[in-house]
Amino acid sequence: MASELNITGETKNEKYELLFQQLKALTEIETDSIANLSNFCSALKYGMNFFWVGFYIVKNDELVLGPFQGTIACTRIKKGKGVCGTSWLTKETIIVENVDQFPGHIACSSASKSEIVIPIIKNNEVVAVLDIDDDKYSTFDKIDQFYLEQIVAITINWFK
Repeated sequence: MASELNITGETKNEKYELLFQQLKALTEIETDSIANLSNFCSALKYGMNFFWVGFYIVKNDELVLGPFQGTIACTRIKKGKGVCGTSWLTKETIIVENVDQFPGHIACSSASKSEIVIPIIKNNEVVAVLDIDDDKYSTFDKIDQFYLEQIVAITINWFK
């Protein structure tokens, strides 16, 4: 089944509202987690015009690259390292206005300028993180955090 993404809202809030509804519809009948995570990445990247969108999944005490859209990425991240590893450690969403100013930032692409990482928590444990980068500074704010935390809630049962 092919689907078209239709994100025509004028404000960031409107775009996220439309995206949330379309992501729910897109993934409610598909049972394969990889297919759903892949479509999530594509919908977020192209629906919101982000530079890079991907999931890192906790495996053997590391974050391992999962489905993503964008340039080639780092494949493994240790707990507490970089923005993703720090989000995993703290179990909190992290917004970085300028990645060059984040201590220990892992630069998978020099084109990335700002970043938001949302931990996906199941049974009080981080099972994955959603990592979104943009090629402009200060892209992400509390609006992004609010909606992205709601959006990742859809994905929780796709992780073991």
